[in-house]
Amino acid sequence: MAMNRIALAFFTLIAVVLTTVAARGDRWSDRDLAILQDLSLAALEPLPEDPTNRVADNPQASRLGQKLFFDTRLSSNGRVSCATCHVPSREFQDGTPVAKGVGTTDRRTMPVAGTGYSPFLFWDGRKDSLWAQALGPLESAVEHGGSRAQYAHVVAEQYRSEYEAVFGPLPDLAAIPRSAGPVADPAAQAAWRSMSDVQRVAVTQVYVNIGKAIAAYERRLQHGPSRFDRYVSSLVARRSSEALTHDEIAGLRLFIGKANCTQCHNGPLFTNNEFHNTGVPAAPAARVDRGRASGAKDVLSDEFNCRSRWSDAKDGQCAELEFLVAEGHTLERAFKVPSLRNVGERAPYMHAGQIATLEDVVAHYNRAPAAPAGHTELKPLRLSDRELRQLTAFLRTLSGGTAAPAELLRDPHTEPTGAP
Repeated sequence: MAMNRIALAFFTLIAVVLTTVAARGDRWSDRDLAILQDLSLAALEPLPEDPTNRVADNPQASRLGQKLFFDTRLSSNGRVSCATCHVPSREFQDGTPVAKGVGTTDRRTMPVAGTGYSPFLFWDGRKDSLWAQALGPLESAVEHGGSRAQYAHVVAEQYRSEYEAVFGPLPDLAAIPRSAGPVADPAAQAAWRSMSDVQRVAVTQVYVNIGKAIAAYERRLQHGPSRFDRYVSSLVARRSSEALTHDEIAGLRLFIGKANCTQCHNGPLFTNNEFHNTGVPAAPAARVDRGRASGAKDVLSDEFNCRSRWSDAKDGQCAELEFLVAEGHTLERAFKVPSLRNVGERAPYMHAGQIATLEDVVAHYNRAPAAPAGHTELKPLRLSDRELRQLTAFLRTLSGGTAAPAELLRDPHTEPTGAP
């Protein structure tokens, strides 16, 4: 009799759980459950190796890269570092429509976490490695605004022992101008031209190694688990979960179903890492921005791409570049699909901050307006106001912060790495 009472109580409990789950809308088909598992961080594969950077996973290179990432001396005015725009407390972005360094750029700052999984970087994909991406802003006239000779001197004066422990002896910079490089500044350009080929190669090698150290640091910044991930974990374990509300679950159903969001925002990072024209309006008073149509050509001719002399990749290890399509109408105003992880913390949105709120982004996809140039891939979703609110509510469940040791989120110049 006692066993019968225990069995009855057990099955009553199961019935209550199943009834609660059904009422909350947690009943998923096997197909849908497989999609949810594929979107979960638990499905994220180990970070792929970067054949272009032999120190990509070197702890000493990462520690040096962190110091360089936060160092304002790597700028023309001594006030701009990588962390100026990639702010750790703001998911490594800055919350402004376009980035501001020594001047003002044309595009929105992209977050750093998880970028080690991406074959192409920037909104237009004009770089094909994290280290090459890090070098672009350093010589940009409106970002860091400095030159590679300037940065080589900073390394020699401030980081000699750390640099040489990773990359070997620094070259003799005694005869190298303080500011020289293939940059917009006429004086720095002239100084660069006055240098010998041997000197330019030596300085550029130091410059490249700066990028590779910064990349080693950035590879350690990943996305933290969100409420969505906890919800999927509970489903897989067949446990009841309060991680998501009824409306958030309804929004998730829309995300993988009627709204067709997973066509581009798929996988554990919620991005296919590709480029699409989604009819985003042009930024006011901005230059004509062709997106991938220009970025694809730029990466093929980039001084620091996978096939360059500065890359550590061997023959056959640059497949992404080898098979890159650089022509075609589909590239016009196509921009990189960003990860949706932590998207609720990253307003404003799109490549130049043209859309202010997450609600406005969802409304844009619902309307599917014509593109300013090229052809939008969107079609009207015809979601109701309630469905729009539910979809937005789900997107906010993807916030999980940055997964990295606390010491990696600090400025080592003001709070030394490893400090309590």
